[in-house]
Amino acid sequence: MSELVTGSTGVVAPVVNFSPSNIARRRITTWNGLQTDAVQVVRREPFEYVFQAQHHLLIMTERSERDDGETQVEGLPKSTLHELSRTLSFVPAGHRFSGWQKPRVLTRVTFFYIDPQGPLINRDLPFCETRFKPRLFFFDKDLWETAAKLKAQSEQADLVQPQYAEALSIVLAHELLRLNNGAAPARQNLRGGLAGWQEKKVAQYIEEHLSEDISLATLAEVARLSPFHFVRSFKQSFGLPPHRYLNRLRMEQAKIFLGNPAMSVTQIASNMGFSETSSFTTTFRKQIGLTPTAYRRSLE
Repeated sequence: MSELVTGSTGVVAPVVNFSPSNIARRRITTWNGLQTDAVQVVRREPFEYVFQAQHHLLIMTERSERDDGETQVEGLPKSTLHELSRTLSFVPAGHRFSGWQKPRVLTRVTFFYIDPQGPLINRDLPFCETRFKPRLFFFDKDLWETAAKLKAQSEQADLVQPQYAEALSIVLAHELLRLNNGAAPARQNLRGGLAGWQEKKVAQYIEEHLSEDISLATLAEVARLSPFHFVRSFKQSFGLPPHRYLNRLRMEQAKIFLGNPAMSVTQIASNMGFSETSSFTTTFRKQIGLTPTAYRRSLE
């Protein structure tokens, strides 16, 4: 495992282990009873992963596609699903989570390690007594949004008050209990959203042209929609307007480049399609909460 960056307070819990160990760059932030682990795979080569601990594990897979591989959570059948992007998985404490894959794209995933008896869990909730069911590759809109907010807080852990993250942790516990108790998952509203093939083609095009000035008309053409309908459908499917989504991916890639001391901030800005380093710095700070230079220092 590489680039372990611990922020906030608390003891670092056991984390998902990768093999080879340097296949992923990760940023770990801890609060009392909760730990986030934002992982970016940095090379497109086969890798394995395994986890088993007395912590619940919630997995938010933001970007992952594989040509081959399998994933297993103890208590469930193995899955050989190839398209894993925008899925959630839940591994109850004590259950084994393992798998391998030959990646088609560079995986981006966030792990949430939850202490079943952590101090953040509201004592009025039957959280520590609950026998949670394992879940693999599902989607729940409310749970996804809460997890995404927690990840955003972890990226700005040195700049914000921890009370908000702690409140989100309690909401997360409520959402997990809701799902486990058999309440109908909050369905993603796909009315007006992109079709599956459109999502895949647009996401792939953006990934392959991150350093270019991609026009709205070009993306709309990829999806075979008018620009007006494309913008509305894109936001419905991805949760962000196209320009903001593009900048978010660029900043995630920039974070990887910043881990290479041989690359200057100016060079990275150029590689990400910015003609001015100042514009890159402003965008990076808005997205990540730190300047590129400050973020690079945090990796040391």
